[in-house]
Amino acid sequence: MKILVVEDDKGISEYLIPELNHEGFETVVASTGRQGIEMFHKENPDLILLDVMLPELNGIEVLRRIREVSNVPIIMETARGESIDKVNGLNAGADDYIAKPFDIEELIARINAVLRRVNQVPKDTSVLKVRSLEMNLQSMSVKIEGKTLNFSKTEYFLLKLFIENAGKVLSRNEILDAIWGEEHFIDENIVDVYIGYLRAKISDVTKEEYIKTVRGVGYIIEK
Repeated sequence: MKILVVEDDKGISEYLIPELNHEGFETVVASTGRQGIEMFHKENPDLILLDVMLPELNGIEVLRRIREVSNVPIIMETARGESIDKVNGLNAGADDYIAKPFDIEELIARINAVLRRVNQVPKDTSVLKVRSLEMNLQSMSVKIEGKTLNFSKTEYFLLKLFIENAGKVLSRNEILDAIWGEEHFIDENIVDVYIGYLRAKISDVTKEEYIKTVRGVGYIIEK
């Protein structure tokens, strides 16, 4: 597994690289936003550790540009207490975030959790269906009213969780445990963010409501 570290603080990079290498990861480093994009295209990493505050291009802009062409897992490094960085990162498509200063053990746990989630490969070849929504587990494709929708891996597995539990209300904690793992370090608001992504993409092709909010409990897809 190759990790691209996009970090302009040399001290942090010099701290991270041997620790990541010790965990068995191959690492490459970029020190500016533009260099991060160049290294992404050149190195084809399995995961990107991306600082928000970068010279030339900030981390949010780097994230947006990468998301235009790839669903590679991205963990944002944010300043402690800067919730706006976390929200902007999640809205732009980050898979997770970690606040500086961080413990290497927590970072490794987050990296492993994200990689486990995105590398899930569905073995079932059947098609799941709720009303006019069809999910092909072999091709990992989704259609609504015959129109194909494009989802990130996280969005895909979240939608799959809902369809597999159609008619059942899922709490935010149940969703977090199922999608991000029981050892996640993620705030509950990431669930609302990704529900928003799913709703927006579904509403682009149909007026029919699929994911409903059960106030004070969670979310449900009704059969």
